Order: sequence, then C-alpha cells, then structure tokens
Amino acid sequence: MSDRLAVLPQYLLPKQALTSLAGAFAARELGGLTTGTIRWFVRRYGVNMAEAANPDIASYPSFNAFFTRALKPGARPLATAALVCPVDGAISQFGAIERDQIFQAKGHHYATRALVGGDAALAARFDDGCFATLYLSPKDYHRIHMPCAGRLRRMIHVPGALFSVNPTTARGVPGLFARNERVVCAFDSEAGPFVLVLVGATIVGSMATVWHGTVNPPRPGQLREWRYDDHAVALQQGDEMGRFLLGSTVVMLFPKAWGGAPLAFNPGWRPGGAIRMGEVMATVA
Repeated sequence: MSDRLAVLPQYLLPKQALTSLAGAFAARELGGLTTGTIRWFVRRYGVNMAEAANPDIASYPSFNAFFTRALKPGARPLATAALVCPVDGAISQFGAIERDQIFQAKGHHYATRALVGGDAALAARFDDGCFATLYLSPKDYHRIHMPCAGRLRRMIHVPGALFSVNPTTARGVPGLFARNERVVCAFDSEAGPFVLVLVGATIVGSMATVWHGTVNPPRPGQLREWRYDDHAVALQQGDEMGRFLLGSTVVMLFPKAWGGAPLAFNPGWRPGGAIRMGEVMATVA
C-alpha cells in the first residue's frame, strides 16, 4: 500500500474531537483506571521507567503526569557542542534549507514562511540555513530542552490540522509540519537567531512552555502571538523549554552562518536514527 493511501483515513477522522477527548482523559485523576492505563502503555511501548525520577507507576495521579515525567539527575548529560539535541526520539530529516524550502520526505518540501505562520521577515532569516526535524514516539521522554543558550523574542501559536506525525504520515501528507497546529518559539543567541517549533498531532492534547504554561487549549482557530522584548526569558543550554502532552515533533531552523561559520551536523546522524537529549547535534565547521 502506498503511503498516500495509508494516510487517507486520517483525512476522514474527526481529529479535533479525538484529540480533545484524549486530552480530557489524560488530565483526569481516575485512580485505578489511570494506573492500569499507564501500566498497559509502559508494556505496549517499552517505556524505560528505570530512567524516571519517579519509577513508581502507581504514584502518578494522571496520565499527563506520567507522560511528562522527569528523568533522574544525570540521566542525560550534555555534550560539549555548539548545539545539543533537545529531545529523545528519532531523526525525521535534517540538513540544508534550499533557499526557503525544507525537505520533509521524498517528493515533499515545504516553505519556512508557512512553518512559522506566514511571517516573511522571520522566515527570511533562515534562507539557505539548516534545519532538523525530530520525531518523539510514544515511548520517549517528552520534555524539550534548549539546544543552546537563548533569549526568547516571540511565541506564535499557529492553528492547523492534527494529522499524525509518524514517518508514514510524513511521507504521505504534503506540507505536514506546516499544516498541523504548532507553537513557534523564536530565540536570539550569541551565535545568531534560531526557531524551535513544537508541532501538534492527533491525540496530542496540548503543548506547554516553561514561561507560559499550557498554550493549547484553548484553540480559538486564529493565530496568536506573544512578544517578549520587554520581558526577559533567558534559558541556558540544556534547560527545559517545553513539553508535549502526548508525543509529536520538533522542527528547528538555524541561519546560514552560526557565529560567523557554517554548522556541521553530527556525522553519526541518519534519518530514522535514534537520538537522545544532550548528545551532539551540531558543531561549528
């Protein structure tokens, strides 16, 4: 079966309603039902609870509390690099931005302007730069960390669809990451600007940042923007910046020159390869 045929049912599903229901269930404290659901999920997806700061499944009051669990101190040491990987997961794609086009999958590209919600000036800062698209599967640790130190300038909530973001869907839905609901976080750093985008998906009940809390819901159906020029939000490399309540994808954009020199991605990275938060993502060439 082709990827486009495989994703056809997603066009027909009531994705918004399913996501709202899943979010409501995940937030509820339902005692034994919650604990049973978590135990099933751990078995089904092979979640490594030995890494969790709290490995006791029965102690989590809600599924969300379990899903956004913290790790033990030292579980993800930071490499010495210009950019460290911000999440656990798998590499979807990474590499050069061709003028303003980001590679999604064979036969599919999408524009930086579409990704960031239509802001041409913001998108232009990353012309001929580079990108990384990282997929978080259900078993992964779902907090997102800073690839480098940065100061937040803007956050944009872009309404959109709620397709799945798994590899099959990435191959089958054109412009997937610029179609789905997303939260665009624009930072400045000593080396240059960068954007970190949290992309929503089916069953992703909400996305949250450490400076704002839960961004969605609400879902008003129109673009929302917050500016932080007069409100300093400064984070260090490795600091938590946000989290997914159920899994999704992170897309990052970097300019052509990082601190005056090109970036070189980790030579061990390959599409589909596993990644861990804190490992080397890129160095200055």
